[in-house]
Amino acid sequence: MRVKNGCGCSLRKSFYHYLMKFRHALKKDDISIFANHAYDDHSFPKNSEDYHEISSYLEMNGQYLDSMSTFDKAWELYEEEV
Repeated sequence: MRVKNGCGCSLRKSFYHYLMKFRHALKKDDISIFANHAYDDHSFPKNSEDYHEISSYLEMNGQYLDSMSTFDKAWELYEEEV
């Protein structure tokens, strides 16, 4: 559920902003590696909250992902938390 503030803007974090909490994790799992690569990807859709937009971007430009299932796992965590 998206919450609107007084200006009608969404208060939900973008997926990129959420993903950045996994950067530099002590445990190097698939999601933390993805987060580090996304940080270095200057074209990543940083303000997007849209699964299809980010998924399409990664399918065309996410050579750093071994599998789209890593994105799907990260997206599920994003949906649960935000």
